[in-house]
Amino acid sequence: MLLTGAEIIVECLKEQGVDTVFGYPGGTILNVYDALYKHSDEIFHVLTSHEQGAAHAADGYARATGKVGVCMATSGPGATNLVTGIATAYMDSVPMVAITANVNLPLLGKDTFQEVDIAGVTMPITKHGYIVKDVNILAQTIRKAFQIARSGRPGPVLVDVTKDVTANTCEFEPMKPAAPERVSKYAPEDIEKALELIQNAKKPFIYLGGGAILSGAADEVREFAKKLDAPVCDTLMGKGAYDGYDPLYTGMIGMHGTKASNLGVSECDLLVALGARFSDRVVGNAAKFASNAKVLHIDIDAAEINKNIKADVAVVGDLKTVLQELNSRMDQADHTEWTDHVKALKEKYPLKYEESQLSCPYVIEELDRITKGEAIVSTDVGQHQMWAAQFYHYTKPRTFLSSGGLGTMGYGLGACIGAKMGRPEKICVNIAGDGCFRMNMNELATASRYNIPVIQIVINNHVLGMVRQWQTLFYGQRYSQTVLEDAVDFCKVAEGLGCTAIRVTKKEEVAPAIEKAIALQKPVMIECVIPKDDKVFPMVPAGAAISEVFDGDDLAAKK
Repeated sequence: MLLTGAEIIVECLKEQGVDTVFGYPGGTILNVYDALYKHSDEIFHVLTSHEQGAAHAADGYARATGKVGVCMATSGPGATNLVTGIATAYMDSVPMVAITANVNLPLLGKDTFQEVDIAGVTMPITKHGYIVKDVNILAQTIRKAFQIARSGRPGPVLVDVTKDVTANTCEFEPMKPAAPERVSKYAPEDIEKALELIQNAKKPFIYLGGGAILSGAADEVREFAKKLDAPVCDTLMGKGAYDGYDPLYTGMIGMHGTKASNLGVSECDLLVALGARFSDRVVGNAAKFASNAKVLHIDIDAAEINKNIKADVAVVGDLKTVLQELNSRMDQADHTEWTDHVKALKEKYPLKYEESQLSCPYVIEELDRITKGEAIVSTDVGQHQMWAAQFYHYTKPRTFLSSGGLGTMGYGLGACIGAKMGRPEKICVNIAGDGCFRMNMNELATASRYNIPVIQIVINNHVLGMVRQWQTLFYGQRYSQTVLEDAVDFCKVAEGLGCTAIRVTKKEEVAPAIEKAIALQKPVMIECVIPKDDKVFPMVPAGAAISEVFDGDDLAAKK
């Protein structure tokens, strides 16, 4: 059948099973939006308040559902406003297709109004980028973009289409979506080496990254941990891949990881890294990281092997498949003495906070209790992000959405909206600090426009909390540009954007506010006012060994 390029884009989206897209129209992409209008009963378009919000929403949709998220923008500033969201998805391996339109082909390269080489701009932060100048290759390009986005280690792909291509016509033949390309099968000899390491270990420790979620390997991870009889820690990206209530679970590792995880990994004789990239925020001083241990690294991306930490044995392959093979050949281990030691560390060094006043950890514990750990929680970046990772018990994959690699302030609200669109049956809550909330709080207007019942919790300490914490500890209490004491009233802002607003200043007000927000089934903003000098502990100074982790008690004793 003869279709325009714009109609081909819509047909390809339908082929790929896309039911929701997030975006913002403009001149060069008008033909695509006209085609979307005619298919609004098949593909729901969410008009965000800003293109960055569209990219974050597509990201949150993808993380919450496991499907490819889709966002759209016009040329020039519309396209460049997607860049932070694309980079966020790239750093955290999130499958996304960003579709932009550009000026007409004869006008490319002439500094035309709203012309930007967006494929060039995003080259370092995408798995692949296309600029389509011929309508005859448009369908195959869109299809390939989806296949690349979800194959192997997932990530974002950009497709830029000149406006004349969206208007030109060609024959279109429907096709079934191509299956994601599988990573080449792991080497059998590497499995043998891995089994030998596992068999000889006396004090093994499992370190989970985001690959455990991306591969859908939660069941295999659980079986592996039980067979190995080993403690389990995770990264921000690995939250939910292992049950946060399980006795073997020790909490997060790294800069704000638990003492049990950081000290345990420092003592172990085998560290098994599952779908993790040994980020600097996990490793600290690389020369001193897990220095007593052999390292077994299993990852889908060969480029991650030996990049930050040298592996004694590496298995390159899909984590789910590799663990199925290992689990089928492993004997049941008994490391009771070791696991008891690590459990003792958990008991000796529990997570603590000041309980005499309202605090972010208390808010998160109440959210955990009321939602029974079943909510999808998104966050922005900073102290509240770390507290959300520490004090909410994630029991299932795809329930914690956070910008781990890029650390994007303003990420969470758009991601929460995307998650709710993809998983409407779930309670979806975004936790943000007041500094982060200012970045993209206009997306509350998106939530109210469509009556998307997300809950936005703002932890308001009137400062940039994480930066202030560093200034307190390492910069002589010189609070340069981190104080946010001003006349901004978040409740009035939220109400002005069409949402219900609740201000909380006392502990006893927290539970009623959360319960009311859930019951209302509409977008609600809860502002929780906390002291400006609450700190996230434990903490590892930048560049220090993770064994040098300290908390408030250690600081007090040192003073």
